[in-house]
Amino acid sequence: MAHHTTPPPRICPACDGFASVAVTLGGRDHRGRLRTITAHCPACQGTVTVRRSPEGARA
Repeated sequence: MAHHTTPPPRICPACDGFASVAVTLGGRDHRGRLRTITAHCPACQGTVTVRRSPEGARA
């Protein structure tokens, strides 16, 4: 019989642990780098830190 585990609790209900993201604006600057802005979750203000176990990476 398979052992079912419960899913980990959600960190933030709005962003689910992805509190800050980089969004590309399209195009590149004079050095050839992508132009990006940083967007933070409005609920947690980008302060959530997520600790992932090495086991989760193998799944």
